Order: sequence, then C-alpha cells, then structure tokens
Amino acid sequence: MIGSLRGRLIAKQAPQVVIDCSGVGYELETPMSTFLDLPPLGSDLFLYTHLLVREDAQILYGFSSEDERLMFRTLLKVNRVGAKLALGILSAMTTNDFRRCVGLEDSTTLSKIPGVGKKTAERLIIEMRDRIDAAAPGGGRAAPLTLEANARNEAVDALVSLGYKPKEVNNLIAKLDIEDKSAEDIIRLALRQAAS
Repeated sequence: MIGSLRGRLIAKQAPQVVIDCSGVGYELETPMSTFLDLPPLGSDLFLYTHLLVREDAQILYGFSSEDERLMFRTLLKVNRVGAKLALGILSAMTTNDFRRCVGLEDSTTLSKIPGVGKKTAERLIIEMRDRIDAAAPGGGRAAPLTLEANARNEAVDALVSLGYKPKEVNNLIAKLDIEDKSAEDIIRLALRQAAS
C-alpha cells in the first residue's frame, strides 16, 4: 500500500495531479479541496494517498490531510458510494461540514451535492451516523464542529439548542427563503413557521 508521496508537482489538471518522486511520476486523483490548495508547478508536495485496486484499474487518490483521507475511506464503506461520489462529497464540503450535516441529519444540504440525491443523502446520514466518530482524526470523537460563521448554520445551532430536533429544524428552514438573511432573521422566520 502506498500511504503517502513526497515529490515535485509536475502536472495538474483537475482533478488529476502528477508527482515526480525520484524520477517516477505518480498520477493521482484529488478532491477539489486538495486540488485548489496545490502549490505552483515545480514545487515540492506531500500528499496522503489511498490506492484503490479494481479488476480493470489501479487508481491512486491524493489528499492534503489525513482527515480527508480517513473520511474518503469511511465513505467508501457506505452502500452504493464509490470513489467518484466520495471525491465529489469531499470536493463540495469540508470534512467538518460533512460531519455537521450527518450530526444534524441535514439531508437537504447533502442532496445539493452533484450525484447525491435525496435517497443517497438519507442513506449517507443513516450509515455514517455510527461511523462519523471513527472518521475523526485519531479515531476518537470528532472535534467540535466549527464551521465558518454562516447564518444558516448559526440559526440551526440556535434552534437545536432551543430543543428542536435537527430534522425538524432542517425541514423548517428548507421551507424558508433565507438568502441574504441574518441568523436572527432566520430564527425568527423559523419560529413563526413552527408556530403556524
């Protein structure tokens, strides 16, 4: 198993990169989160890797963090989630965002990821719920889910702390027009919606 690579970045064309390691060029597929953080061509690069062996191919995947690689490996264990979909999920959101969606049963956000429909989103939540702590760095409980302060997430957190169930909150917010609204406005609208 190839666990990591350190070498010189000699080619990149999303989602593939080529790293020259002592004269051998390794071609890797990466999530967009890793790809967008790549240094300029010719720079030294270190990536954690995962080798997938199939009947028709051997594909090497590269990740900028161990956390991303661990989440990728955990996603591959979910029924009907292949490497392409797992890469798509990691390209669309950070590992902490994904953990948060699973914890809050936020199938609405997950179903916006290309290739993830409503049924797949629900399956991801059900199957990842028990695995999410194992997919945290170090194998312990996931670190507190800190996301960029985003009005929707702040509102969800506040409503959950008021005693609403995560699924209830997501259903409430899904019915609202929250574009350009502050967290306070979203909370107000959601509470009005719940009372009606």
